[in-house]
Amino acid sequence: MNNLLSAFRFAALPAGTNSFRAEVKAFLQSSFEPMPADIRARSWMGFNAAFSKKLAARGWVGVTLPAQYGGASLDAFSRFVLVEELLAAGAPVSAHWIADRQSGPQILKFGTEAQRQFYLPKICAAEAFFCIGMSEPNAGSDLASVGTRASRCEGGWRLNGHKIWTTNAQHCHYMIALVRSSGESQDRQKGLSQFIVDLALPGVTVRPIRDLTGDAHFSEVFFDNVLLADDALIGNEGSGWAQVNAELAFERSGPERVYSSIVLLEHWITCLRSTPAVSAHAATIGRFATHLATLRNMSIAVTAKLVNGESPLVEAALVKDIGTEFEQSIPVVIGAAIAMDPDALVDAELYRAVAYVSQIAPTYSLRGGTREILRGMIARGLGLR
Repeated sequence: MNNLLSAFRFAALPAGTNSFRAEVKAFLQSSFEPMPADIRARSWMGFNAAFSKKLAARGWVGVTLPAQYGGASLDAFSRFVLVEELLAAGAPVSAHWIADRQSGPQILKFGTEAQRQFYLPKICAAEAFFCIGMSEPNAGSDLASVGTRASRCEGGWRLNGHKIWTTNAQHCHYMIALVRSSGESQDRQKGLSQFIVDLALPGVTVRPIRDLTGDAHFSEVFFDNVLLADDALIGNEGSGWAQVNAELAFERSGPERVYSSIVLLEHWITCLRSTPAVSAHAATIGRFATHLATLRNMSIAVTAKLVNGESPLVEAALVKDIGTEFEQSIPVVIGAAIAMDPDALVDAELYRAVAYVSQIAPTYSLRGGTREILRGMIARGLGLR
């Protein structure tokens, strides 16, 4: 336990990131059209290819990727600053989000040189958008029980199966899919591999899923005898479990696991400032600020481990679990405050924002690993199981 706690000692971003933060703020002020809070609250899910291309023109997509592949060769601290400012502003990041955060680094780490040269420049130019093929209808939270299978055939691999809850699959060019390439489901982690799937290939069918908010950013993806070339395999056949766990450290640890509800919180505080009710909610705002500062410190500490080349799986799981609780508490508390004093605290924009975040917030504890799975990982990391 002491080892895990020591991972979260006070952490700070390097002083050199201050100038980069100012640059990002200036870009957002000049390039990001003002939008109401209920639209900005969709930042995570806001798919806007044109905005992603604006970021790419500044070198801010694939910021941690090497310059030789079109990246900015910046470290994870700089990406932390960039993501923090984009989410605080409510910018639509969803188009390039997954490729920038994990697919690009995954290809860089495990891919062949030919894969790096083909995919990474496209990612950095916001010309290739990626989605993640992990969840399946019959696997629940048990990622090791995936049934989608890639079978060896003449010319490469035949892919058959079904993925679900795939973010923006209907808009993306590629998916990195975790599938079974050998053995049976009872073999668990053995025999799993990762493949890059071109979603334009024959046999791929994408069906969007409309959620409670009315949006359709999740999809089901079906594979019916999809022919993949040999070079679709990432890394070694059978190494998919280790690779996907390395990938999840990137997915679970960043500021995106803390700031999902931040636009709502900011707009609520803005509304309160113009009313006498602000003093009645000062303690609540203070608690939110304290929790946010602590979580931000934890996320920076995990980022420092990534910068050092470590793979902080347990630490990232802890940040994600606690961060999700914080994010989900914001609409609950604000909704209760509105119910207690609607005339003093509410404008139409706040109503719409709290309605949206209240509807989408239950998914926060599903995406990136369910609470139960994460707590099992944390327990193992602490030696409790």
